[in-house]
Amino acid sequence: MARYPLNLPAELKREAEDWARQQGISLNQFILWSVAEKVGALGQNLDDPAFPGITYRRSASGQPTPFLRGTGLRVQAVVVAARNWKMAPEEISAEYEVPRAQVQQALAFYEAHRAEIDAAVAAETQMEINRA
Repeated sequence: MARYPLNLPAELKREAEDWARQQGISLNQFILWSVAEKVGALGQNLDDPAFPGITYRRSASGQPTPFLRGTGLRVQAVVVAARNWKMAPEEISAEYEVPRAQVQQALAFYEAHRAEIDAAVAAETQMEINRA
C-alpha cells in the first residue's frame, strides 16, 4: 500500500472524522473508501443516477459491486437481510447502523437490478458451499 500525505482544511477534516465515527471506522478507512468510491465512479461510470445513495466499488474479488455510498455495506447484504432473514428496513437500519432511507434505496436498487444482485448472491452462496 502506498503512503500519501494529505492536507485537509480543518472543517473538512472535522466533518470527515464525524462521518467516520458514525460509521465506526477510522478516518483513514473513511478517506480510503471515499477515494475508492470516487475513482470507481469516474473510472467505471457504473453508478445508476436514479440511486445516488448507491455506488460501485471493486470488491475483494475485483468485480464491481454495489455498496451503500459512504459505507462498507454491500447492497446484497441488505437484500439478504430483508429477503432471507425477513428483517424490516428499520431492523436492517439499526443492525448495520445506516439510515433507513439508505436501506430503502438499496432495496429499490435491488428491484431495478435484480438479476445482477441475485447472481452475486448465488455466486457467494456457491462459494460458501464449496468451502464446506
